[in-house]
Amino acid sequence: MTTSLKQRLQDDLTTAIRSRDELRSATIRLTLSAITNEEVSGKTARRLSDDEVLKVITREAKKRREAAEAFAQGGRAESAERERAEGEVLAEYLPQQLGDEELAEIVRAAVAESGAQGPRAMGAVMKIVNPKVAGLAEGGRVAAEVRKQLAD
Repeated sequence: MTTSLKQRLQDDLTTAIRSRDELRSATIRLTLSAITNEEVSGKTARRLSDDEVLKVITREAKKRREAAEAFAQGGRAESAERERAEGEVLAEYLPQQLGDEELAEIVRAAVAESGAQGPRAMGAVMKIVNPKVAGLAEGGRVAAEVRKQLAD
C-alpha cells in the first residue's frame, strides 16, 4: 500500500526530530498544522486527499517565498534565508515545476486551440491552460506567459 502524502510528512517529522534537525522539524510541524486546520475547517471534519494536501503544501511554500522577499526588502537577511530554507524543505514534497520552455509550449498550444488574439482573450486561454499545469507551475508565472504570448 502506498503511503499518503500526509503520512509521509508525519514519518519525515519523526525522522527530523530524531536527527535533531530543527529547521526541518519546525517546517513540517507548521505544514501538518496547516493541513489539520484545513481538515477541521467547515461544518464537519474530513480527511484531505493527497491532491488537497498538495494544495496546502503549495500554499505554505508560496507563503515562505513571499515572506523571504519581504524580509529581504526589509533588510533582514537572516530571516529571509530561514524562510528560503523552509521553502526548500517544502519543495521536496511538491511535484517538479515546469520549465519555462515547457510552459511556453503549453500556452502556445492553448492560444492556437482557442484562436485567441489580444489581451482580452486571456481568460479563455487561462481556462484551457490551468487544468494542464495545475500544481506544475505557479499561477503568476502562467499568467505572465499567457500575457506575453497574447501581446505578440
